[in-house]
Amino acid sequence: MARAIWSGAISFGLVTVPIKMYTAVRQKDISFHQVDAKSGARIKYKRVSAKTGREVPYEQISKGYELEDDRYVVLDPEELEALDPKVTHTIDIEDFVDLAEIDPIYYERTYFLGADKGGEKAYALLRKAMEDAGKVAIGRVVIRTKQYLAAIRPYERGLALETMYYPDEVVDIGSIDTVPERAARVGERELKMAKQLIDSLSAEFDPDKYKDEYRKRVLDLIKKKAKGKTIEIEEGVEETPKVVDLIEALRRSVETTSGNGSKSKGKKKTSSSGQRKRRSA
Repeated sequence: MARAIWSGAISFGLVTVPIKMYTAVRQKDISFHQVDAKSGARIKYKRVSAKTGREVPYEQISKGYELEDDRYVVLDPEELEALDPKVTHTIDIEDFVDLAEIDPIYYERTYFLGADKGGEKAYALLRKAMEDAGKVAIGRVVIRTKQYLAAIRPYERGLALETMYYPDEVVDIGSIDTVPERAARVGERELKMAKQLIDSLSAEFDPDKYKDEYRKRVLDLIKKKAKGKTIEIEEGVEETPKVVDLIEALRRSVETTSGNGSKSKGKKKTSSSGQRKRRSA
C-alpha cells in the first residue's frame, strides 16, 4: 500500500478538495560507491578546511555563497530558516490553462493526488470538470521547505501533480551556438521523403516497448562478478559517421521501412489528459 508523503487540500473559488499526495515515479538507477580497488574497502571523505588542512566539526560548518574566488558570504541556518516559505497545506489554484500550452520542458517531477477522507465528491467534480474543459490547474505548493509552481491535470481515473521549473530556470535556446538563427532552406523533394519516412515509422506510443537495456546489462555483470565469474571485455571499434548524400539516405530509409510493412495507424484510447508527458531523467 502506497504511503502519502503530503496531505492538504486543493482550493479553487470557494471549493476545497481534501487530497493526499503520493510519489508517482521511482527511478531505478544503479548506485555505486567508491572503493579501494585493491582491498575492496569503501572510500570515505572528511570535511577539511582548504585554508588549514584540518578536519572541520559538523557543527562548525555553515553555508556560504561565493561572490568571487575564495570570497564567501556566510549564512547562518537561522537566517535561511527565517526565509523559508510559510508551510501551508493548501494548493491555491491561480489559473486554468490548456495542457497543450505547457511545453514539457517545464515539468520537473510527477506526483499522484488521491482524495482524502470526505473529499471524494469534490475530487471527482474537479477531475471531471477539468477533463471536460480540457484544462490544467496551475497553482503553488510547498513540499518540505520549498515552494513549487505546480500543474494539476486529470490522469486516467485520478489526478496528477507536476512540479514545474520557473521560466528563468529554463535555458534560452538562443544561447546554444549550434542552433541556427535561421532555419536552413529545405527542398520539396527532401521534405516529401522525410515525411514518408516519418509516416512509415509512426506508431501508437506503448511505454512497455522501451526497456532500459544498459541497466539490465550492468545488473547481469554484477551478478556474474558476485558469483566469481571471469569477465572478458570485448573492445569495440568506434566508427566515424560517414557523410552521405541526404536524398540518397532518405530514399534508402524509406525503402527499408516500407519493406518491413506498415505500422498500425489505429487510434487507441489515451489517458484522460489526452497526452503522455516526456520525463527527465
